[in-house]
Amino acid sequence: MKILSFFFLFFTLSTVGQVPHCGFDFTSYLVVKAHEDGKSENIADLKITLVNEKGVEIINENNKYSWKNANQALIFTRNHLISKSNEPEKWFFPYAGDTYLLSVTNTFPAEDFYLKIQDTKGVFQEQLVQLQAFNMYILCSSENERQARTFGPRTNSPIEVVLLPKTK
Repeated sequence: MKILSFFFLFFTLSTVGQVPHCGFDFTSYLVVKAHEDGKSENIADLKITLVNEKGVEIINENNKYSWKNANQALIFTRNHLISKSNEPEKWFFPYAGDTYLLSVTNTFPAEDFYLKIQDTKGVFQEQLVQLQAFNMYILCSSENERQARTFGPRTNSPIEVVLLPKTK
């Protein structure tokens, strides 16, 4: 009877101690919406890179800052449409819409870094934009709720950047 009670207690404690996880545990996203002044459309063909205060690219050494692309520069990618031509518009990351994205860890020290935004077509000026912790999209609900309590309603909003045309 003691052995049966021990196994029952062990089984009960092990099942109660397990917490459900979401598919994006320990992952956040930086989301950038770059547009012209007075317009809302995201500008295509930008190169957005994570840099330090001197504009030097940050390398993701041993997945220190992101679970993806170890030992490479941290470069944003464009969110992409997954809908077919005759369907309503659907994005791969629906919360982000037409934006640029970078996957980072939840412990990413955003305040230490900048965005370097370059127009590959040469129409707009290069810009450096300092990041803040509230710029991160925390994807799993418990972490998201904690961030919302810490940073308020500014959590999970794209980083809005107004690009300036190059002067001649």
